[in-house]
Amino acid sequence: MSPRPVIVTGQQIGAGWSPALSVAKALAALAEARRTGGEAVYWLADEDHDRAEVATVAAWNGDRLIRHRFRFDTRPGTATGWLPWTPAHQAEASALWGSLPEPLEPSLRGHVLALGQPLWDRGLRPFSPTDPAAREPIQAELERWRSLGLEALLRQQAAALEGEGAPLPLDPRLQAAWFSLDPHTGRRQRMEPGAPLPEGRWLSPGAAIRPLMQSLMLPVAAVVLGPSERAYWRLCEPLWDRVGLAAPRILPRPSVYVLPPGVRLDPGQLEALRHGAWDRLATWPGPLPTGLFRTAEPDLSWPETVQIRFRREQERSRERLEKLDRRLHREAVTRALGGDPERLRQTLFPFGVPQERVMPGVPWLRNGDLLDAILERMKDAVPLMLLEEP
Repeated sequence: MSPRPVIVTGQQIGAGWSPALSVAKALAALAEARRTGGEAVYWLADEDHDRAEVATVAAWNGDRLIRHRFRFDTRPGTATGWLPWTPAHQAEASALWGSLPEPLEPSLRGHVLALGQPLWDRGLRPFSPTDPAAREPIQAELERWRSLGLEALLRQQAAALEGEGAPLPLDPRLQAAWFSLDPHTGRRQRMEPGAPLPEGRWLSPGAAIRPLMQSLMLPVAAVVLGPSERAYWRLCEPLWDRVGLAAPRILPRPSVYVLPPGVRLDPGQLEALRHGAWDRLATWPGPLPTGLFRTAEPDLSWPETVQIRFRREQERSRERLEKLDRRLHREAVTRALGGDPERLRQTLFPFGVPQERVMPGVPWLRNGDLLDAILERMKDAVPLMLLEEP
């Protein structure tokens, strides 16, 4: 009996399940698995070592959005699965986001696994590629791959993509294709072509080769990817035949915006909201201050300096009145949407970026009704969804 096809997604593990788009990816994989009779797997990218990315988070402090960075007392280059998660980290996180479940192990991976329990309960299976039981059996095959000269194919593909004008989020001519990983300490180090693997270390593929390792470890039928991931997956297009694997289907990650209760907004209004263009969302039904403003030319008998000053004062008056116009348009939008648009903009686009890219996933994970609502909407595989928070 053949194994069930696997729908994979994943993200470098981050404190608080940051960013929230990782939750959207997980639910999209689960929705696709339910449609196709497959199994949804969440790939815990716990051998990456971008510490700044996994440690930098956001939270609301009253009405103010703040950034916070967790500190980890380990050597540079330590993979994220080995970063310690101590009682002090747990207290920091609880101060940011409220009470949290205890980590399943004293590591960042254990913190992420505990927070993800609502997803595991809904049928998503977490998978760590650094589990020795899964990783050690593939070392010989990874060694074979390293002997195939995949780096040259990656460089050729990068040049071809550049010629097409395609985005190139990572450059294999500069970034390593292979690393060594110490399974005891989590230390990950770049390997130069031809360099021997140190004794007791695992081979660890770079981001451009990792898609192949996923299909080596799991029977992957499809993957849910965001835009930048889809761009670097293109780098490995010529590699699948070389290593003897079939490339999985790529499914684009849907975008999710969670609206405050009572807000009425449709997807076509998002860009106007993002840019604060209140007059594109709703206009004040009555006269505007600038409409009542009348300009006049200065008297030519006045000294030239007075004429210049007069024109400047008129321009200042117009600018002040335009601000009043904007205030009235904002009032009209408040009535139309059911909430202050500036507050809504800060909620949906914190720091000017879509909320799913900035905010942690933990508030979504602790809201079971919201998870079920997102999953229900994903039955239709829509690329963009706005949901009112239950």
